[in-house]
Amino acid sequence: MRAIFLLVALIASAIAVAQELGSGGRPVGPEYSRSPVYGKNGMAATAQPLASQVALDILKNGGSAVDAAIAANAALGLMEPTGNGIGGDLFAIIWDPKTQTLYGYNGSGRSPMGRDLQELKGAIARLKQEQRLPTDYEGIPSHGSLSVTVPGTVDGWFAMHERFGKLPMSEVLAPAIDYARDGFPVSPVIAYYFERNLARFRQVAPMIEELDNAMATYFTDGKAPLVGEVFRNPDLADTLALLAQEGRSAFYSGKLAQTIDTYMKRIGGDLRLTDLEAHRGEWVTPLGVNYKGYTLYELPPNGQGLAALMMLSILKNVDFTQWERGSPEVMHYMVEAKRLAFADMAASFTDPDFAEIPLKQLISDEYGKQQFQRIHPKQAANDYGPSEVLLEGEGDTTYLTVADASGMMVSLIQSNYRGMGSGLVPDGLGFMLQDRGELFALTEGHPNVYASGKRPFHTIIPAFLMQGDRPVMSFGLMGGGMQPQGHVQVLINWLVYGMDIQAAGDAARFLHDGGASPTDTTYEGYGVLYVEPGVAQSTVGRLRAMGHRVEYNDAGAMFGGYQAIYRNPETGVYSGATEMRKDGTVTAY
Repeated sequence: MRAIFLLVALIASAIAVAQELGSGGRPVGPEYSRSPVYGKNGMAATAQPLASQVALDILKNGGSAVDAAIAANAALGLMEPTGNGIGGDLFAIIWDPKTQTLYGYNGSGRSPMGRDLQELKGAIARLKQEQRLPTDYEGIPSHGSLSVTVPGTVDGWFAMHERFGKLPMSEVLAPAIDYARDGFPVSPVIAYYFERNLARFRQVAPMIEELDNAMATYFTDGKAPLVGEVFRNPDLADTLALLAQEGRSAFYSGKLAQTIDTYMKRIGGDLRLTDLEAHRGEWVTPLGVNYKGYTLYELPPNGQGLAALMMLSILKNVDFTQWERGSPEVMHYMVEAKRLAFADMAASFTDPDFAEIPLKQLISDEYGKQQFQRIHPKQAANDYGPSEVLLEGEGDTTYLTVADASGMMVSLIQSNYRGMGSGLVPDGLGFMLQDRGELFALTEGHPNVYASGKRPFHTIIPAFLMQGDRPVMSFGLMGGGMQPQGHVQVLINWLVYGMDIQAAGDAARFLHDGGASPTDTTYEGYGVLYVEPGVAQSTVGRLRAMGHRVEYNDAGAMFGGYQAIYRNPETGVYSGATEMRKDGTVTAY
């Protein structure tokens, strides 16, 4: 009887699936995508429609692309706190048409100066003894004060604004302040992440010293905001208003810094006023690799952008035009290049103030050729160790890009790391402190091992594409280890297979997860290759026969969120893209 019931249920389910409506047709382009947005005078692409509109309004009011990017980022810290906020870090690449120069900014914060490695290990051991952490837990706790590092976002805002801003910060931050006081309707994907973060906080509550502030700020009556519900954050409005009035000093030495210091002392955390006072981000020089006549630029470590360049230096040794984009051969080479690049990343990437990293060698043509020769054309390797160069010598995020009428283009990425962050909201400030410190290693001798006053390995990376000395595209893709492999997939879709920048982001992606990690010395073997439903079953079957451990996954959250602005080098016209995996839109005029 039970077997008959199950059979009937399966048949009913199959009929229901067969009766579902699929996507509509399109007169041009692939059916899974939509048209890019075009504009001449300015453009913004963010993960939330209202934030995109905020950026466009700033541009129309005479602001620069940097002004608009800061305004959008401030709005996203309110509207998308599931991925970013002023308790986190920031990285940016900026094309300045006046100086004809590409600038990079590393706005990552450091670990507290008052805690060394042994003290950190002792604190983790005490959490286990108090049963606030599982006895088999490995690494730094994902939530609570032990993973908190100095927030670098506000410093990044003011550093960029000082160099490239046109409007006063009071005007730049005004839209976010107004939305924080008056409220905004929550969009669908962000509502989904609110619910997931609430469930996560409940699960890890024992390791969080104080959770009441977070619940009061984001989860009224213990519930996540619903789709369309008007959400307000008056505490954040007050915090942003103070920044607009008093500037950077309010956050790193003034009232806000003192509040953070008092709060951390109250809950037994280590972050102090002296840590905030000592913080400075830095302007850095982006590094590039040429591919198909274009140069992809990424920021140097402590971020993982170099991994995308390493992948490209490997993949330039294979001609993808002999296969279709969805073929197993193309995915095989791309996945193996990712695994090789990540093995070297795990063995070398860290705060450059603490170790020498052979940056030029790792993105050289010679490196790419040597690594490519390690790839078997028909068989996935079970294991990849570091390359000869080194032997010799959930990430949740928001990405946005803005361009203005002068030709200035901003590629900006910002994050609290794991979802909303550590779970710690300083009293009355309306934002959560990041948990980026979880990404330190605890193994002595590891390049990324924890140390006081050190920047952890970072996953968030902005990207920029040049053609010779002409700016072509600012773009990025959210989501932990998805980011460098996503950058490469989008570029190959566009440069090799001729997709427009919207379709290049909407096309089905893969995410290879597992293997070497910058947080430990252990290696997990192959890991898992996740693919979206748009990858053909025949391709998956061939990949499995080649030794890849492939699993389908239809959760768009795993595969990131992409935004891009392309500038036609001949006409100066912008075209922009955002994608279905997020709530975002592109605005232009």
